Amino acid sequence: MALNIISNYAANLAHRNLLASDASATRSLAKLSSGTRVVSARDDAASMAIGARLNATAQALKTATVNVGQANSMLQIADGGMATIDDILVRMKTLAVQASSGNLSDTERGFLNDEFTELRDEIDRISSSTNFNGIQLLGDGGDVSINYANLNAAGIAEDLSPANGFDKIGITDNNYWATDANNNGVTDNEFKVHFVKVGNTAMINIFTTIDGVTDRQQSIDVTDFATGGTKALSAGEKTTLTFDELGLTFDLNNNISTVIANTITLGSDGSGADGFATAQVIGGGVTPGDNSTVRMLADNGQKLADNISFQIGAGNTSNDRLAISFQSVDSTALGSGATGTADSLDDLGSNAISTAANAQSAVEVVTRAIDDLQRARANVGTYQNRLDFAGQNLATTLENVEEARSTLLDLDVAAEMTNFTSKQILVQSGVAMLAQANQMPQNLLRLLQG
Repeated sequence: MALNIISNYAANLAHRNLLASDASATRSLAKLSSGTRVVSARDDAASMAIGARLNATAQALKTATVNVGQANSMLQIADGGMATIDDILVRMKTLAVQASSGNLSDTERGFLNDEFTELRDEIDRISSSTNFNGIQLLGDGGDVSINYANLNAAGIAEDLSPANGFDKIGITDNNYWATDANNNGVTDNEFKVHFVKVGNTAMINIFTTIDGVTDRQQSIDVTDFATGGTKALSAGEKTTLTFDELGLTFDLNNNISTVIANTITLGSDGSGADGFATAQVIGGGVTPGDNSTVRMLADNGQKLADNISFQIGAGNTSNDRLAISFQSVDSTALGSGATGTADSLDDLGSNAISTAANAQSAVEVVTRAIDDLQRARANVGTYQNRLDFAGQNLATTLENVEEARSTLLDLDVAAEMTNFTSKQILVQSGVAMLAQANQMPQNLLRLLQG
């Protein structure tokens, strides 16, 4: 081998080999630190692609497992509600059997009837309020859709507006106003807003109409909203006015102050006379019948869905989803039988067990209601068992997918540590050889210098 002072071939060769050994040691260290044998596509592009798909599948399966757990929780809530209803039905049948006996007077049957009807209302409350994350499980919810307008010949719809102090109208759950007593739809339910002047006092008076017939009213003193009292609102401030007897709330802004002040000043006739003052403050006519009216469009609350689809797989096929159906267990459904054609608990009316004859009929209806409830509970139990097996299958599939991914990508630490150690030795040896190669020209110079 030639020894050239200007170009040290041996040092260059040692340097190149040192760089290669160091790069190999660095890649080995990267594998050891990451725990995977495929750090980048250069290591094994095919395995990286397969591993990425397997990892995505594994993460999707984990999420599907969570979905199964949530579905089971939903079904448990539904079954819990139905268990309570089951206890209520047992008590209702006991009351019906008791009222069927001839040893009771009508007065005593009246006591039993009161409890019977209250228990039926409780069934409806439970069915409408049992939900999971806003999803109805046993019956329709209590929210409604409303529309407000003047509803006069001109069709003006500006009475209850932010400009007149009203920001929002709310309807509380399970309020009587959102009911349909004659079973012809709720579009004939409404309420009317009156401003009333009594001396220097202003009242908001709400009249409710159920099935086209005036039913209840409630008044609230609102004088302080306009007279600088504790209820006075500043610009941008809002408050809620609650008519708890009617199941209604109104969000008011500071514009209501002017409306109330005008009510006190003008009165019903524009000259300060007491009475209805809506003609001067929020439009409408001079008679109560022409005042601002809010009418229910429909019961568009959270409905009981025919079925709820749960993603229990990692794909986009029907096999990756499970549709769970729920059955209504309110008083309208219970007692109607498997075909839904028989008389239900709701059909018994307000005098369900007020007479011996009615009570005897009620015994049969409640018996059917118990059977209807058991069918609904059996349906829930069926899905619970299916979800249990689905969860077990997901766990097994996830385990196998992760094992396949591990086999493909996970590092053999012992083997890689051996490889890393050998690369370290090569690096150390390369450093030593490079040092020696760099000394060879110096040795040659000393030889020439003699």
